[in-house]
Amino acid sequence: MLHFLFDPFAFAFMRRALVGCVALSLAGPPLGVILVLRRMSLMSDVLQHGILPGLALGAMFGGLSFWAMGLGGLIAGLCVALLAGLAARATSGREDSQLAGAYLIALALGVALVSHQQGIDLAELLFGSVLGVTNVALQLIAGVASLSLLGLAVIWRPLVLDSFDPVFLRSIGGHGGLWHMAFLGLVVLCVVAGYSALGTLMSVGLMMLPAIAARHFAVSLSGQVRAAMAIALLASLLGLLVSYYADMASGPAIILTAGGVWLLGVLAGPQQSVRARLVRKSHLTG
Repeated sequence: MLHFLFDPFAFAFMRRALVGCVALSLAGPPLGVILVLRRMSLMSDVLQHGILPGLALGAMFGGLSFWAMGLGGLIAGLCVALLAGLAARATSGREDSQLAGAYLIALALGVALVSHQQGIDLAELLFGSVLGVTNVALQLIAGVASLSLLGLAVIWRPLVLDSFDPVFLRSIGGHGGLWHMAFLGLVVLCVVAGYSALGTLMSVGLMMLPAIAARHFAVSLSGQVRAAMAIALLASLLGLLVSYYADMASGPAIILTAGGVWLLGVLAGPQQSVRARLVRKSHLTG
């Protein structure tokens, strides 16, 4: 068993992949829990498409550099979130519909830019290459993860209060919109960090699937955050092992493992699961 667990990580590329996934597992799931709490689960999907034109422009002006592409993706993601928010407030429309319009434009623009840019593999950009993570990419991921955790710690109290009782926060001059935009900025940071390992289409998987699954294993918000981080770490380790032994792409293996934990929680988790509902129903009828 020990050989099964540790032999794959004798290779440097496997160790780099594990370190990168651990950093994403610590930074992303807490943000995912808040997104679920605020009923904004699909926001991460919007932003992962929204960063694509920024990645392409970063490569166009700065070459195939993770720092250049990461900065471009960050700016693009923030612009998409800000544009949608301003449009919603200026027109009294729903923010989700404005986000849908903004991200579709960004996605189309990004694909158009990538298709005319030499040297960019669209498939790798969309789906990532966990085993190809470089030391430079690890520095970016580690830096973003640290900044994200620190930033979330700073805004945690007003953000949670705004999630549960925005009217009260507004009544005491809490500026909920400011905390909302700061939170979206942290989500964009994590999505940008994740693209280098899991690609733009899968970078939110390690953020959202553990967060969704955590609702079936914990009741309190802090418990869900801890459960989401534990699930993400477990999915990263098991996903890399599955990838190594089954000769499977690492990104999908990690996301599918997290999805398996979610399905397990749906069926047999202690909270809000099929099993929990059946037990409660039999108790009431008995």
